[in-house]
Amino acid sequence: MKNTLTKAEIENFVAHMIESRMRQAIEEFVDTNEIKLKELSLVERVIRVEEDLRSLRESSDRNHESLLREMNARFEAMNERFGAVDKRFEASDKRFESMQREMNARFEAVDMRFESLQREMNARFEAMDKRFTSIQWMIGLFVGVPAFILVIIKLLEVLK
Repeated sequence: MKNTLTKAEIENFVAHMIESRMRQAIEEFVDTNEIKLKELSLVERVIRVEEDLRSLRESSDRNHESLLREMNARFEAMNERFGAVDKRFEASDKRFESMQREMNARFEAVDMRFESLQREMNARFEAMDKRFTSIQWMIGLFVGVPAFILVIIKLLEVLK
């Protein structure tokens, strides 16, 4: 009667078999799931890294675009300043040209005054030259005529 087993033994045997099989199945399940879990965690990490890289790239793109906008704004401001400086130079050039024309006009007026003074001076010198010439003739006559008379008188005295 060894072949006959009691219900308790069968249940015990089945429970033991189910338990050992279940333990093996659970261990296999856990092992495979651990590998899958590790793979999943790696995939999740890769996904997070890719998302971080994408967000970094997007933020760097935004920063780059904002820097470009800022630099463009600064360059436009610089261009406006250079334009203002150019306008100032143009205004100073116009002022310089007007001052140059004014100075040329003044110099021409001074030249005309000098020319008129030169003519007046020449006229005065010619008048003085005429006076000196007439004075020379008078002196010559006043000195020469008495000297001539004295010479004639002396010659007459000598001839007598």
